[in-house]
Amino acid sequence: VQLQASGGGLVQAGGSLRLSCAASGRTFSSFATGWFRQAPGKEREFVAAVTWTGGPTYYADSVKGRSTISRDNAKNTVYLQMNSLKPEDTAVYYCAATGIFSAKTVYNPTTYPNWGQGTQVTVSS
Repeated sequence: VQLQASGGGLVQAGGSLRLSCAASGRTFSSFATGWFRQAPGKEREFVAAVTWTGGPTYYADSVKGRSTISRDNAKNTVYLQMNSLKPEDTAVYYCAATGIFSAKTVYNPTTYPNWGQGTQVTVSS
């Protein structure tokens, strides 16, 4: 499966963005999908994930309550709605997909063999 992330940009603190991850290739609806982010000089970190059925969903503590992950399998797209953005949310955001999903491993980037290119999110203070 090929993934294409989009929707990043420059936003002021407190603003919102909706990231999209469009998939092509194999049946996307059979893949769990996650969002990760990587800031300069930092490790890639888990943000959110959703199973192939649209639920349950998983969130990092840093974004819980401010972000919502959802999917539309008819459009082969997963979304990450991010609200109340903070400067520390600034990073390159990546979407990733896996056909092997476990609640224990959802947070681990090595769980996901399929990755899209990143989309830059910059939050100004």
